[in-house]
Amino acid sequence: MYSRTRLLLGDDGIERLRNASVVLCGCGAVGGYAAEALVRAGVGRILFVDGDTFSESNLNRQILCTRDTIGRPKCECAEERARSINPSIDARHLSCHISSETLPSIFDGGCDVLLDCIDTLACKADLIRFAYGKGIPVFSSMGAAMHSDPTRVHVSTLDRTSVCPVARSLRKNLKDIDQTKITVVYSDEEPPSLERETDEHGKGVIGSLPTVPGLFGLTLASLAISHISKGL
Repeated sequence: MYSRTRLLLGDDGIERLRNASVVLCGCGAVGGYAAEALVRAGVGRILFVDGDTFSESNLNRQILCTRDTIGRPKCECAEERARSINPSIDARHLSCHISSETLPSIFDGGCDVLLDCIDTLACKADLIRFAYGKGIPVFSSMGAAMHSDPTRVHVSTLDRTSVCPVARSLRKNLKDIDQTKITVVYSDEEPPSLERETDEHGKGVIGSLPTVPGLFGLTLASLAISHISKGL
């Protein structure tokens, strides 16, 4: 399974990935693609965290969402797909939302890397701050919705981001930590001025394609794979 990966990363890189533990929070548009790459690269242990279930509107951009998974917990489907690709993986799921109450249980087993793929700003800040406080390397997705130009996607540290409203809010919220230690994927494409809609629950709905969120997720996974395989 890993013969082609070994040609790039070598035996030591493969072994480091096999022994690595990753916490992936958010198994939707960005997180689904990140999960796919981590599993196929050979990460040995992954905890998938998400408190949401798949709905029909997720079909346009979330790789784990199919007609068969609608209504099911996203993290549970992520674990199942991981095992279907690599039956020997130590994959687990935790169906919960990020909060001060759930953070200790999320990191109870420890991990080598956090992939933050959630989109609720307050929860995102709490998650990053908690992982940072434990010395866990953080790779975080900024706002992937409302973008269509893949050439405007960049990798940076949080303090060096521009344009992205999610990154701007996080910079203000996380002034108490060293933002040069937080690696992010963001877009500097100005979001279009579109009229926002609401769903049947009154929640705001914003436009999104499968392309840019997918690129965000794959880029995050690539950063984590490189970090782990090089023993950084």
